[in-house]
Amino acid sequence: MTVAGWNLQSWQHCPAAQQPAWPDDAHLGRVVKELAAMPPLVFAGEARRLTQQLGEVAHGRAFLLQAGDCAESFAEFSADSIRDKLKVILQMAVVLTYGAGVPVVKIGRMAGQYAKPRSSVTEQVGGVELDVFRGHMVNSDAPDAEARRPDPARLVTAYQQSAATLNLIRAFTMGGFADLSHVHAWNQQFVASSDAGRRYEQIAGEIDRALRFMAACGIDLAAEATLHQVAFSTSHEALILEYEEALTRQDSLTGDWYDCSAHMLWIGERTRQLDGAHVEFLSGVRNPIGLKVGPSMTPDELLALCERLDPERAPGRLTLISRMGVKRVGDVLPPLLEAVRCAGHVVVWACDPMHGNTFLSNGRKTRRFDDILGELRGFFGAHRQAGTWPGGVHVELTGDDVTECLGGFGDIAEDQLHLRYTTTCDPRLNARQAIDLAFRVAELLRA
Repeated sequence: MTVAGWNLQSWQHCPAAQQPAWPDDAHLGRVVKELAAMPPLVFAGEARRLTQQLGEVAHGRAFLLQAGDCAESFAEFSADSIRDKLKVILQMAVVLTYGAGVPVVKIGRMAGQYAKPRSSVTEQVGGVELDVFRGHMVNSDAPDAEARRPDPARLVTAYQQSAATLNLIRAFTMGGFADLSHVHAWNQQFVASSDAGRRYEQIAGEIDRALRFMAACGIDLAAEATLHQVAFSTSHEALILEYEEALTRQDSLTGDWYDCSAHMLWIGERTRQLDGAHVEFLSGVRNPIGLKVGPSMTPDELLALCERLDPERAPGRLTLISRMGVKRVGDVLPPLLEAVRCAGHVVVWACDPMHGNTFLSNGRKTRRFDDILGELRGFFGAHRQAGTWPGGVHVELTGDDVTECLGGFGDIAEDQLHLRYTTTCDPRLNARQAIDLAFRVAELLRA
């Protein structure tokens, strides 16, 4: 069902925050036309399936794990990096499913997370003021004025790399790599030596024993597709609206519009204006939608956004992603939970414990593992008090052995950040920290 007054270009009549200053409108127009002729990256039926899965989360019968890179990089695009991120997400899902006893809906921040909102339009690099780096979909992070010019051709490169990433993800998740009999193979060497890695190996051993027991009982494991394949969806922040418009298609079965750049799109803290272009655009597509909910959000504002994005109150349509910061979550979240519950919106509540806990250390952005865990505890505590379901976590991570977030296994200190600090934007958990976090979340779910 199309929202009254909505069409594919209606967002263009609204104020649009965080958009690049494209230097050549004619070039942009040609690129948008080229993208509009490309095949969709995902299909409407896949997005509908994800909405159904998230409906189970909204009803308290499943848990959402949304994880992946802060900002995907053209330069670091490789089969190994995609595989290693997927390994970590699969490991986290096994820990959560086994430890908490609930199905886990798995969504990657992958195959499209190439643009980032920024707090300023320029930045100082080596004493020179340059256009801010907005993600590889828009410009280059090289410290050069020409490289920082927004280039519409990058939208096509983002599409091509997203298509290749999706192709590989589908091959991994449907072609045997995600088979439960391979749980040991997901544990990378530098992870296996950590406490979290050893705990994970114990779970993997118990899964092996359970599979052997089932086979001994005469159960045909080869016929059980759920043991050999994984449902895995993709998501990104719907930031660059020309790209999103170009990849939006009308479903031939239902007549509804779907943004076929990803299964799920979300609206960020800086672009959630009720009268803004991002809310307008995503109000009219039928994908499951996420909305970042920060500490400045009021109950009235949140209810207005819920009504705009989810007027039918459809379970699985809307995921509210809380990102309050460890010091604010206990005060700000409870009245929002109460307002949404009383208004009858059956939403997924997920916690992003990272974005509200970022600070600078020696010129580098970082986060403390203890603050991340502290916000998660506050999130779960608020839901227990309200009698609502803490439905998921949303985290930035990598499969690489980086030193970007402080603490966790290895107790990364501030003077170690420079050792392996490779992110193009925000600091990410490394694989050991991510799996450790999954065990902590499983404990919170069991409590």
